[in-house]
Amino acid sequence: MNEILHKQTKENFENIFTNHWSAEQTREYLIKLHQDGEKFEQISAASQVMAKHSIKLPITKELQNQIIDNCGTGGDGSNSFNISTTVSILLSACGCFVAKHGNKSITSQSGSADMLEALGINLNLNIQNQADMLGDTGFVFMFALHHHPAMKHIMPVRHSIDHRTIFNILGPLTNPAGAKKHLIGVFDKRFIQNMTKALMLNQSSSAIVVSSKDGLDEVSISDITYACRLQDAQIDNFTIDPVKVGLKLYDKADIKGGTPQDNATITKDILAEKLHGAKRDIVLLNTAVALVADGKADNIKHGISIAQTNIANRKAMQKLEQIIDVSNSF
Repeated sequence: MNEILHKQTKENFENIFTNHWSAEQTREYLIKLHQDGEKFEQISAASQVMAKHSIKLPITKELQNQIIDNCGTGGDGSNSFNISTTVSILLSACGCFVAKHGNKSITSQSGSADMLEALGINLNLNIQNQADMLGDTGFVFMFALHHHPAMKHIMPVRHSIDHRTIFNILGPLTNPAGAKKHLIGVFDKRFIQNMTKALMLNQSSSAIVVSSKDGLDEVSISDITYACRLQDAQIDNFTIDPVKVGLKLYDKADIKGGTPQDNATITKDILAEKLHGAKRDIVLLNTAVALVADGKADNIKHGISIAQTNIANRKAMQKLEQIIDVSNSF
């Protein structure tokens, strides 16, 4: 680790988040980071500062250590349905505590918040309500912009740059619930190693970072997926082949989604065991990988079995109904 680079990056992002730098200084710095290629020390440092300036969920350390977040960086242009959000609900049915950190649509027709609202879930919760919901149901959604108020003066700078910046990859590392376990999808496999090393520097206990050969920020059901696992401060690279874990390959077009209401229907039909094929199988596969990261499955095949069981015994649909009811009780 380059400690000097890490320290300097923290100082620079402190200047950005406290608005001590001008918009032009921030803009030039973000462009330079992109041109040079963001190092893992820089990703770690930037995410630490961003998390420091966020509004945290008021939960116990014990609960914080149980939380897993599964999300992608976005930007893969696949127009898929809300895979990671569907996975989040299924994970909570499998006994996980999921603190989902996301937003409304930015690069697709339906962001995670859009789809959850279409399901009838009330997302207009204060911080304490969010914490209570997580404890009561094992699931909570946190609007990113509500938890990162300092971003309001950074967003205009981001919008003035015609390419991605480091902020496109910081979201999964800045969970307001302080999640220490992660399944993170990245839009480019070049970021797998650096994201994993950044998670290690940030003291995550367990994580799997993925990027598929066919360009998804998810585990793909159409091709192999490149993956990197962080466990016990060790990093291991591997690949995930759907066929080798008992699933079949589908055309990438088979996972396309639509409007928030379209995607809500897809999610409900998967959880109610009414929908099979590519959409169900990609949810099973990503749920299984997250269960491995959470320590609840020994391997991906075991994770798929757990996910299938919790759909077949109606626990997945019951969990969705509970989440809807509890969210609207506040």
